[in-house]
Amino acid sequence: MDVSSEADLKAHLMQTDEPFRQLLEQHQAYDKQLVDLEAKAHLTTEEEVEEHRLKKLKLHTKDLMVEIMNRYKTQQVG
Repeated sequence: MDVSSEADLKAHLMQTDEPFRQLLEQHQAYDKQLVDLEAKAHLTTEEEVEEHRLKKLKLHTKDLMVEIMNRYKTQQVG
């Protein structure tokens, strides 16, 4: 499969790679939780801690997705 752009690659992996799909869904869930928190005028200390935790989890999830994408690109070249 010739995947010419990152968006195409993500779409392809969403259809063909279950771990990638699960990571993307989790990433989107973290993003929604962050949007909900950031919509508040003021955050409690607990909410600030949760916001920081969610940002770390979201970044880690993205890193794992990038690993899968890079591994796929490498396999397509070789």
